[in-house]
Amino acid sequence: MTSTGSQSVFTRIDRGVLGPPGAACPSLTVHVGSRALLLSPEESRRALYGPRRDAALGAAVWRHAVTQARREPLDGDGTGRLFVVWLALPGLYRNLHRILRRWRRVDRADLEAEAVLAVLAALDTADPDGSDTGGCLIKEAVNRMWAYAKRVTREIPVVDIGGFAEARNATVPPEERPRPPEGWEVHITPPPRREGLYATLRFAEPRPRQDGRWTGDRLHDLAFRARRHEEADLIGTLVLRPAGGRR
Repeated sequence: MTSTGSQSVFTRIDRGVLGPPGAACPSLTVHVGSRALLLSPEESRRALYGPRRDAALGAAVWRHAVTQARREPLDGDGTGRLFVVWLALPGLYRNLHRILRRWRRVDRADLEAEAVLAVLAALDTADPDGSDTGGCLIKEAVNRMWAYAKRVTREIPVVDIGGFAEARNATVPPEERPRPPEGWEVHITPPPRREGLYATLRFAEPRPRQDGRWTGDRLHDLAFRARRHEEADLIGTLVLRPAGGRR
């Protein structure tokens, strides 16, 4: 069995099923044809993944484990469901390590948790008498691990704009900030909310006159809006000033 870190979700499941070293483990009674076999948890795993695994015995182990788990009451301790997850773990390690080698950003504990959730979700619809019950459970977990890893690696960290602005303003006095020779400065004052300002800013300029000239002061002619929706509440105040002008 592949070893895992002390904070590993899989390790915790191992401990939950096997208990501390030297603890007595429950036995499973499985039926293969006319035979009734008494197996320990480790013997059950060897029947599924060992070098001398028996397909008929392996199917009997999955049938017994899934049947017992499906019969558990909703307010039970979940021992049977945990045992099914434990049986599936050796079938997940290869893909788990492939994902971790490929994407260093993926957190192992999160990846293992996704696999466990996938097994539990698939267990609700699993057929104990199916031809490959265990394989279906493992496949669902593997697919969910890969999907989670791909989704996480597509996420792009975004700078906390509010925090960045506060830190910058605290260290650089306004009069010492470099200013462009010409242009505009935009000052946005969000409302006092923890979530900050979330909106798309739209900058719209009025059309010039037919002769191609602008009328009036362009500063006053420009229209600025920052809204969630045309019927939503105002979420902030935007002020536009010439660069370097008085505040």
